Amino acid sequence: MIKTRTPPPDDAPHLLVVDDDRRILELLSRFLADHGYRITTANNAAEARARLGGFAFDLLVLDVMMPGESGLDLARSIRGGSNVPILMLTARTEPVDRIAGLELGADDYIGKPFEPRELLLRIGNILRRTEQPAARSIEIAHFGEFEFHLGRGELIRGGKPVRITDREREMLRVLAARSGETVPRQALSAPGMNASERAVDVQINRLRRKIERDPTDPVFLRTVRGIGYQLIATP
Repeated sequence: MIKTRTPPPDDAPHLLVVDDDRRILELLSRFLADHGYRITTANNAAEARARLGGFAFDLLVLDVMMPGESGLDLARSIRGGSNVPILMLTARTEPVDRIAGLELGADDYIGKPFEPRELLLRIGNILRRTEQPAARSIEIAHFGEFEFHLGRGELIRGGKPVRITDREREMLRVLAARSGETVPRQALSAPGMNASERAVDVQINRLRRKIERDPTDPVFLRTVRGIGYQLIATP
């Protein structure tokens, strides 16, 4: 009788594993999934960026020695706008290489070959160290004369609804749920489509014309140069 694998629960930690060796990806995916983690994989930095644009991960496992953009380069880019925990996975064992990864903001470093059990322990340790207290779910975000109801997707001003498009509604949901945080452009792009910085910028400018007194000098919907946008709101 074939034993079926029980999928991890929906609230299990979600890991992104990035490695150019497909065999290693498959082995790690099975092993980590068998130990209760949800797993998404990427074969290179470009695929990893696409995954990061569509999901929120609890930890990244990045292979350093990838063709093209290396894991170190990818980690450096990620650290420009995110504090997601990063575990570097590499064949390099020289101290200078480990230090380079840690200086970029990686949380830990493990060299190949490694014992799967050790990787599991390191992942667990990182997640425990970086675990944040459960945040109170935001239902209504207030900014200036406006309030945005996340559940209903309604923008209200002075008790009256403000007409917004479906794309503006979805962007406001993402921004309001992460109020005060920098949200990368990829996270604001249309679902199922490659991130287009120009398209996101156009939508943001249209939204600013509805919520800012002076769209050229925004107070609530701010640009974070080179990364994305930030909504300054209160629950």
